[in-house]
Amino acid sequence: MKKLTFLVVAFIATMNVQSKELYDSVQVLLKKAKIEQDAGRQKMALEYLQMAVAVNPSLVEAQKSLGLQALELRQFDLAKQSFQKVLESLPNDGTALENMQLISFNFRRWEDAVQFGKRLLALNKGKRVNFMIGKSLYELEDYGQCFKYLEAARGEEPLNAEIPSMFAKALVDMSNFKAAARYYQEALTIDSNNTALLNELAMTFSAMNDEKTAVAYYEKAMAKGYRVDNNFIENLSNSYIAAGMPDKGMTMLLNLLEKRPGDMDLLNNVAYNYYKLGNYKEAINHWDKVLYLDREEARALYMIGMCYIKMGDKNKGATLCNKAIDMDPSLKQFRTVKGGPFGG
Repeated sequence: MKKLTFLVVAFIATMNVQSKELYDSVQVLLKKAKIEQDAGRQKMALEYLQMAVAVNPSLVEAQKSLGLQALELRQFDLAKQSFQKVLESLPNDGTALENMQLISFNFRRWEDAVQFGKRLLALNKGKRVNFMIGKSLYELEDYGQCFKYLEAARGEEPLNAEIPSMFAKALVDMSNFKAAARYYQEALTIDSNNTALLNELAMTFSAMNDEKTAVAYYEKAMAKGYRVDNNFIENLSNSYIAAGMPDKGMTMLLNLLEKRPGDMDLLNNVAYNYYKLGNYKEAINHWDKVLYLDREEARALYMIGMCYIKMGDKNKGATLCNKAIDMDPSLKQFRTVKGGPFGG
């Protein structure tokens, strides 16, 4: 019995010596890593830290240092692996949780960013946590939840124009245009030269049928250097026409059509604007071009029929409308809808 007791004591003593040697080895490697960091030799520092972790993978101090150094060198997979090891031992470690949220957020792993962020909030730790949770939920289109966190972030970051702009975009998605416009305007008080926001605000007012205000914001975006592409020109042209400036709008649309003569959406747009302006001959001319490109485009044929009806040739118009309905029976509903989308 005495011999067994002696062996146990000897084994424990040997293990203690080995543990101390391992600890001392890791500490030497950590010190060397710190020297390399201070000297600006970051890759060498990373190598020493990897050696330290290889000697003792369970030492939280080494894993955390390795994670931070890996982040410094943009080795995100290694950083994530190290911080996960830290959290296995210390589930509430603020440094590991904060960096795991940041990595998840930057790599658009929105659900992970939300979960790590909520753990940080419960511990009252971390920076910009509400913003990252709010934006992650916005990207997940969980607007009910995202508004709560964005509202908190708004109080923490009053000069961050992205926060009210996310409110605005989410509200546009839900067709709440008036509220969206208010948030866009708030964002623009923070970042008045943001031409993308000016353009989005213009489209929002257009969706509310406030075309004069839409034109003002389109023009402001253009004056501040917004990239005037074909979509922008088409949107601005439509707003000019709806705001009572048809000549200006149609000139822009026709110039655009010269560049894109086979664009079916644009041809339909031009034709429909002529129709709304009462220029039925030009409307027919452009819907004829649509039919030339696609003989099965029943809606264009239906609208040509409506043009003839408007010009007083009801028999010809009705014949063409009926032919279009034979091609596409869904068009029948518009014959009885005053002011319908196809001119019924």
